[in-house]
Amino acid sequence: MFLTDIRKEFYEVVANQRVALLVAADIDALCACKILQALFHCDQVQYTLVPVTGWQDLGTAFLEHKEQIKLLIKQDDDLGVPSYDDIFRDEDDEGEDSGNESDEGSEPSGKRRRFDDGAVERRIERQRARREWEARRREILFDYEQYEYHGTSAAVMFFELAWVLTKDTKDMLWWAIIGLTDQWVHDKITHMKYVTDIATMQRHVSRHNHRNEDEENSLSIDCMRISFEYDLRLTLYQHWSLYESICNSCYTSCNFKLWTLNGQKKLQEFLADMGLPLKQVRQKFNSMDMSIKENLRDVIEESSNKYGMKDIRIQTFGVHFGFKNRFLASDMVHATAALLENNEKDESDSDSFIKALDSLSRSNLDRLHTGIDLAKKKLIAVQQTVASCICTNLILSQGPFLYCYLMEGTPDVKLFSKPMALTLLCKYLLKAFVHSTRNKRCKRLPLIMAAPKDTEKGSVLVVGIPPESETSDKKNFFGRAFEKAAESTGSRTLHDHFDTSIIELKTEDRSKFLDALITLLS
Repeated sequence: MFLTDIRKEFYEVVANQRVALLVAADIDALCACKILQALFHCDQVQYTLVPVTGWQDLGTAFLEHKEQIKLLIKQDDDLGVPSYDDIFRDEDDEGEDSGNESDEGSEPSGKRRRFDDGAVERRIERQRARREWEARRREILFDYEQYEYHGTSAAVMFFELAWVLTKDTKDMLWWAIIGLTDQWVHDKITHMKYVTDIATMQRHVSRHNHRNEDEENSLSIDCMRISFEYDLRLTLYQHWSLYESICNSCYTSCNFKLWTLNGQKKLQEFLADMGLPLKQVRQKFNSMDMSIKENLRDVIEESSNKYGMKDIRIQTFGVHFGFKNRFLASDMVHATAALLENNEKDESDSDSFIKALDSLSRSNLDRLHTGIDLAKKKLIAVQQTVASCICTNLILSQGPFLYCYLMEGTPDVKLFSKPMALTLLCKYLLKAFVHSTRNKRCKRLPLIMAAPKDTEKGSVLVVGIPPESETSDKKNFFGRAFEKAAESTGSRTLHDHFDTSIIELKTEDRSKFLDALITLLS
């Protein structure tokens, strides 16, 4: 099940046959896919991309191709993945008893079958062993599925695979950085894990920059330069105005409580403290005076400390494509996610998948800029929805968790019919609620959020996230809880995502499902 020799068990095998890649619909998986495409050129391997939307597909793949599937996991990641033999039982073992029974039935009716005492004992022993195996299997699966959390980025894993094979490129390195940044942007890993993996990526960046110092094309018009930066925690600010970025970034919006009048007043005081004219702040970042932009990061950091925002700057990476185009890794994450879940045009999920995949290539900058525009609209919708939910008290305490439901007719509700968009809204809303509430108990509760998925089919999308905590290990227990609640009530649910804390539910089953969940978690 686990790779021991990367070259023989992975590279040489894959390079000589057609391969189906099981790809989840998230940014980290997209980046891993791009690295594999670059690692296995078209003249070496024919590849088929198979977007996998749920664990059911992965389980089927295990059953059908158990001898071919290998898990590529870092030794430092203690994921506790059970072995194949612990959770799957071959059909040959199951057919032993049935074979004996069929023999018994084939005997002529006039004869009396004599049972050998030893055969009976063996049958009883096999049945006892099977019951013990089933009980052990249930225990192993319960321990494994009780909590859900993320390990090392898949894109980082595949980049390190290419590095071990001495086939890594600067493009692969950039995709690995985007995959890692996706985990941080969508709050999948702890800050400590992010900083540790950033340090690893920084060493690879230094190695590639040193290797390319003497190359003739290092200053060409189509060159690519990756740099480690200690940049601002403001979303898309280099492609937006500074004012709009501050208003629509989760970190600053929650700290200022911009959904209140006092928060708006505090923002104006913050801008005044920095000494930035409103005319400059409200225009596009690229149009700001150079004298202001030169020291902007230091000025913002100094004023942010006075307002309790001591983490306004974060370790990240930036890239230059030629001499004009510059992007932060977080810019790429937001743009690609917006393309992947684009609702503006009636496109299939496969078309959106391919467009998001193409936007990661530096040859498709127009598509990337389209993704950035879509990301801005999504962030504005998230900020407005959060403000509406807080001001109208849509967040309800259900005992063991908080609950919020976006009703049909809510502005931009169609945007949140997609899992990544709803999850981003859910995390943003929980942070905002923690900053606004005075109830200490509510600050330690997880949040479940539901939004209409398909009005014609009568379904809703349900997302559950763990309590807001900077020191949390990002473990999510809702996947197992959702499954148990659905089983106990007979609710019609669809577990169709890699993230088991995201499910689709029939609208009419929502009330009884919620009641069962309250009882289960109380």
